[in-house]
Formats: sequence, C-alpha cells, structure tokens
Amino acid sequence: MIRTSLPLIGLAACVLASPALAVDVKKSVDVSASPKATWKAIGDFCGIGKWHPAIAKCEISKKGGATYRTLTLKGGGEVHEKKLDWDDAKKTYSYSIESSPLPVANYTARMTVEPSASGSTILWTAHFDAKDAPDEKAAETIGSIFDGGLASLKNELK
Repeated sequence: MIRTSLPLIGLAACVLASPALAVDVKKSVDVSASPKATWKAIGDFCGIGKWHPAIAKCEISKKGGATYRTLTLKGGGEVHEKKLDWDDAKKTYSYSIESSPLPVANYTARMTVEPSASGSTILWTAHFDAKDAPDEKAAETIGSIFDGGLASLKNELK
C-alpha cells in the first residue's frame, strides 16, 4: 500500500500550476569606436533599420505624445515597438514590444553605450515572458536577434 501525503500532493500541484518566471537576456559587444560615435549609430530610435541585418525598414509614428517604430522584417512580419525612455547624456534608451510574431509577451528592452578601454561597450538587455514557447526557446530567439545586431554594429563601428 502506497501512502501519499496530501500536503505533498498540494505542493506538487502548486509547482506544476505556477506560471513561468520572466526571462532575462543580456548581450554586449565591445567596439573600437568612441562612445559618441557609437551612440550616433544606435541612438537614433529608427536607426536599427540601418544596422540590424534582419530589418528591411523602420518607420516612426507618434500617438498621444508617444513615439513608436514599426520594424518590417526581411523574412516577413512586423514588430511594433514603443519608446519608453531616452537619455542622450547617459547614452541609453528603452522600449517595449507592443505586438510582434516573436514568442514574447510583456517585453521591455534597453540599449546602452558605455565607455571601455578599447572604445565602447554596447549593452542590450531584455526582460519578458515567453509566449507560446518554452522560456529557453524564447530566450534563444531574442538572444540570436541581439547577436545579429551586435555583430553588425561591431563590424560597422571599426
């Protein structure tokens, strides 16, 4: 006869029913360009259309005092993002994804340029919930997007 503890069953049910924890992705790259030159390349909210290899075009729009960008992807699809904050002096901005084909929800990200011994460090971070995919797959998708953009910037900012 197997005895089962009711508290143990309750704990197992809670663990299995718990929502997934939020996912964080952090990527960085060192470039030889000065922080000023690096910020000039990434500081334009729609400039991503010039340096990210997955973006076919970027369009800016305004609504209710907020700034949005629509990224048309080379492989098809659109990503709609909202600028959350912008600080030229600190060389940083953050944005949220309002809608996209990506496996993410509640997505916010930040891009920052910091001085480094060799020139600049570009830091790109995101915090989100996985949507319609395991956390690991969503993190891998966002990480590969960051890797592609940062590799392009490294090549461009020699």
